[in-house]
Amino acid sequence: MTLDELKLRHSALLGARYSGTRSVSYDGKTVNYGTDAELAAAISDVERRMAKLERGAGRVLRPFAVKDL
Repeated sequence: MTLDELKLRHSALLGARYSGTRSVSYDGKTVNYGTDAELAAAISDVERRMAKLERGAGRVLRPFAVKDL
């Protein structure tokens, strides 16, 4: 998924949560959430994925050892 698709999905989820409904429609599909906690978990997941894409690859750790003699 691209960042733009995640942003659209995020706005749809937030709109559903703030309006009090538990169904979200995007890309021709409708998803019904049973509780507000499930909806909040979906929002958190999308936010986590967006943050991961915005950060990029992240740091590269290259361990090395030095032996003092």
